[in-house]
Amino acid sequence: MPSARGVPALRPEGSAQVTSPWGTLAVAGTDREHYAFGYPYILMPDLGSSAVTDALIEENYFPILPLAVGLTVGEDTGSAVVTQLLTTSEASYSKADGYAMETYDWEEGDAEGPFALAVSVEDDSGGQIVWFTSDQFLTDDYNALSSGADQDLVMNALSSLIGEDEAMAIRSRSLSYNYLTISAAAASTLQVLMIGVFPLLFLGTGIYIVLKRRQMQHGAV
Repeated sequence: MPSARGVPALRPEGSAQVTSPWGTLAVAGTDREHYAFGYPYILMPDLGSSAVTDALIEENYFPILPLAVGLTVGEDTGSAVVTQLLTTSEASYSKADGYAMETYDWEEGDAEGPFALAVSVEDDSGGQIVWFTSDQFLTDDYNALSSGADQDLVMNALSSLIGEDEAMAIRSRSLSYNYLTISAAAASTLQVLMIGVFPLLFLGTGIYIVLKRRQMQHGAV
């Protein structure tokens, strides 16, 4: 991956200003609701309302974008309309060292979020592109872990590009998609409940029932 940083990745004259710092890597920071499997670089971004994403939002499907680059959309978009399809949270930041980073924590030189991880750009001349910043999210593993949401997102984007609006939907699921993907924060909460709270609750209930029965037996005597 190139090491240059702060280079405009998409900035055609008179069109949208969307910049991508090459060689960087977006991480979720301390926001455990926006990453999965305990790794801050496996992002669970927020979905912005659009023809590409609305079907996923309605069905509560969440795409997973690993190893993504954070995009910055400028205020001056010229004659183009830029729609941010996927965005990180306010707690996110972009690691300047990219794949060479030694810590997930924020360091001096890291850019603060939020960022766009996918954008749709439409020009008044009729041109349109959809840009996803991860090249890993369509692998079989990540697509399966998202229950097919990653594939649906791309298929909806392709349908938008060719003007087939009626084709943008949630497609039939393979029986192999049997994953429940939750954020790191939800996983931690479930661990506390299953390992600590529920066993103590059952234990306390059992002790109460035993003591209650003993009181009843003593009362009967």
